[in-house]
This record gives sequence, C-alpha cells and structure tokens, in this order.
Amino acid sequence: MHQNILKAIAESGEKFVKIRRQIHQHPEVGFEESGTSDLVAEMLAGWGYEVNRGLAKTGVVGTLKCGNGSKRLGIRADMDALPMTENSGKEWSSTVPGRFHGCGHDGHTAILLCAAEYLAKTRNFDGTLHLLFQLAEELLYGGKVMLDDGLFKQFPCDAIFAMHNMPGFRECEFYFRDSPFMASSDTLHIEINGVGGHGAIPEKAIDATLIACHIGTALQSIVSRNVSPFEAAVITIGSIQSGQAPNIINSKALMKLSVRSLNPAVRTLLLKRIGEVARLQAESFGATAEVKHVNGSPVLVNGSDATRFAVQVARDMFGEDRVHTDAPQLPGSEDFAFMLEANPNGCYMLIGSGDEPGYCMVHNPGYDFNDKCLVPAAYWCAMAESYLK
Repeated sequence: MHQNILKAIAESGEKFVKIRRQIHQHPEVGFEESGTSDLVAEMLAGWGYEVNRGLAKTGVVGTLKCGNGSKRLGIRADMDALPMTENSGKEWSSTVPGRFHGCGHDGHTAILLCAAEYLAKTRNFDGTLHLLFQLAEELLYGGKVMLDDGLFKQFPCDAIFAMHNMPGFRECEFYFRDSPFMASSDTLHIEINGVGGHGAIPEKAIDATLIACHIGTALQSIVSRNVSPFEAAVITIGSIQSGQAPNIINSKALMKLSVRSLNPAVRTLLLKRIGEVARLQAESFGATAEVKHVNGSPVLVNGSDATRFAVQVARDMFGEDRVHTDAPQLPGSEDFAFMLEANPNGCYMLIGSGDEPGYCMVHNPGYDFNDKCLVPAAYWCAMAESYLK
C-alpha cells in the first residue's frame, strides 16, 4: 500500500512544485489570503471535495466522505506569508514588495493539496476527511478565529494533525514529541502614566521614562526568582517608547513585551507577576501602570495517543531510521495550539528540511521551502487511510 502511495506522489511531484512556487510568487499575509484561498478552493472542488469558505474570512475547509465509517479526521495546513522582503534570488521569488513566504506555508499548502488529489482519486478510506486550510498563523491567532467561527462545530474531528518544515533538521525526516512541544506566546503592552515637565526641573514631574527603566529591570527578576530553574520561561521587552526631545520629562511611556513558556502553569504565573511588578513599581514613583494583554496563544501540547499513532504511520511508511520521537521542546510558538486546546487528541510534528552548511532558518530573507519536502504528502495519505480504515 505504502509503495503505491509513494509512487503516485512522486509522479505528481513536479505538478505540485509548480503550484508551490506559484503560491510563493504571490504571497499574502494574515486575513488577506484571498488569492491563495481561491486557488485552494478551486482545486479541492475540482477533485470532488465539498468546499466550505468564509471561516475567519479566508479559511477553507475541504470535506471528503467515503463509505459509512463514523470516524472524522482533520489535517491542517497554514497559508499565510510574512510581512518582510525576500532576497533568496530564486526565479520564483515573491512578486509582492514587503510580502514573502519566509516560513514555508506555501510548501505546507502544496503538501496538503498533493495529498488531497491522491485521496480524492483513490478514496481508499472509510469515514470523513476534513482538510483545514488556515489563515493568519503568523499572527498567532488565525486558528483561534476559525474556532470562534465554529470550525469544530461545523466540522467535528475525532483527531487532528499538522506539520511544519524545519531547517537544521535532517532532510525529509520526521520529528515528534509527546506532550508540551512548543511555547505559549503572549504580547503585552504596559502603559505608564506619570507627570510631564521640564528636563531642568525634575522635582515637579514624575518621569514615565525612568519608571519604564525600573519596571524593565524588575521584570527580569520574575524568571530568575519566581520560576523554577527546571522550567523554561522568557520575558522579552522588545520596545520602550517615550518622548522625542532630550529636555522634556515624559508623562507617558509604552513598553511592549513578548512572553513565552512551555508550561501552562508557568504561563499563568508569568502573566500574573508581570502585572503585579509593573503596577507596584509605578506606584512606588507616584505613577500608574496599566497592563494590556494584546494577544496570546497557549502552550502547544500533543496528545499521547495521537502522537503514538502519528509516529507509527511514519515508521510504517518511511522506516525507523527516519523517525525521531525525541524532538527538542521549542521556544517558538504555533497557533495550532488553539486547535489542540479545543481537541487534545491531536499531534503537531516537524519535517526536516535539511541541515547542510549554509542553510537558512525560517523568517530569514534568504529562506526558501525545500521542494524535496513535498514528499510528506504521502504521509498524509497514509495517515488518512490508516485512521479511516
């Protein structure tokens, strides 16, 4: 069975490389993926899928039912690009200034489309297959918006799976990890309100800029003194904005933070302590600080049963030596975590895209998806046929 799948996917490979590069040339950022959404919907409909559009504006769900089986499988791919400029020099480079598929979502979409065509032709499964083409993953809440719009109410899934390419890992090899795999990510804004004044008369003012500096220093004590050294946690102050002139004491300052952890309980602690530290530091100067939670995604936690199943499918198809079950926990974040939070019976995995010297990491302007990694389309086919027996 597996050899037939691999042969069929290899034969269609060139076609989907062209599709991948077409998507790459026309990148669209979160909530603007109309062209990519049109392409996906048209292809799915042409293969006989029931196509549903409009979830979170540009999301697409393709459904294929075969036989009388009651099981329902969901496989997700992300479609959005990054707001950055490409300098890979490839013939198929982005044609849109300031837009670039710098994370490989063009490849993820092409992989799932390749599998979709094979599964529609063969229909060698018994049950319901939902292919979930998601928007705005780079914003870390596109998946949440699809859920809020009723994704799993309209398209219930007994198990869900997703995949991401990873430079620096061996080419076309699979990497899994049970339980917590990727970090939560929260964006916080701290707005400090003091009293403005003349730079030469500081006693008449309450300096918001100075307070921001003290808050920044105090925040660094949270990870070192409130979090166990056996837990991973990061508080990054990426921006402090306050005034423009050297002789003005500023009444306002804005701090922008990125907060990450690999344990839901630690995440809760970090958010609580950041609020306490910011407010109390400001009060000690006679000012106020308001902490706003701009957005956030949870820790990505793989389900044990789903992970074991996903590992076995990979081993059966590609062999033991190409399957790794000890992938390191990653401090990066992924909004498939929202879907796993809503349906814990799922697994997110990585496909290595090469570790040769000089490789480009994702989000690097020189990055390009490795087209050899379209081969895992065969994995999605085997998973569908195995799960929906």
